[in-house]
Amino acid sequence: MKASNLSKIVNGSSLQPFSGSKPRHIVLLLHGYGSNGADLISLAPHWQRRLPDALFLAPNAPQRCGNGGYQWWPLSAFTPAALAQGAKAAAPAVDAFIDRKLGQYDLTESDLAIVGFSQGTMMALHVGLRRTRPVAAVVGYAGMLTGAPELSHASITTPPVLLVHGSADPVVPVAALHAAKRDLEHLGIVVTAHVSPGGGHSVDPVGLRIGGEFVAKALHAGEAGDRATK
Repeated sequence: MKASNLSKIVNGSSLQPFSGSKPRHIVLLLHGYGSNGADLISLAPHWQRRLPDALFLAPNAPQRCGNGGYQWWPLSAFTPAALAQGAKAAAPAVDAFIDRKLGQYDLTESDLAIVGFSQGTMMALHVGLRRTRPVAAVVGYAGMLTGAPELSHASITTPPVLLVHGSADPVVPVAALHAAKRDLEHLGIVVTAHVSPGGGHSVDPVGLRIGGEFVAKALHAGEAGDRATK
């Protein structure tokens, strides 16, 4: 899975394992439109104690925005077709970054959780379901599933998915969570959903806690499965 130099992702922000050991897990944090990795890495300190051997990576998306932030693709249109095409176009850069990091630390997809916010959720779901081998978990905050119709005909994996959304989100309506849950479950994917009452386009403390618990459980389960096969 290769990406051109123009769309190559480089390291943005990161947090090394709390244990001080070599990484045994990677939590990949994909930021939203117009933001950057330094924003989403703020989730990591809240999750470190549950995942002491995890390396948290929050790269900047490959394209600059006019406001000084980054984007996975330009949000020039919001039709389902345009969003699906945007996520598809950006996916090779994310896949190449994942391949590079898994290889660097001698890890596999079972050691990887992908977490996204807003546009980053679209990327997390797109990439996380299409890896050759299943990742440990996908978590999506305040986002949506793109390209749902094509998934029934695509070669996908079925990692556990957590979707978290504010009921009063003015940017991405909470209906996107319900639509994504329905479409993913139709594909046989186990989905956990949480709606934060009155929540906006953000991650509230309850959603933050649920996300950390979900990722920790999935990564520890994957680790136990790896040991059982050795």
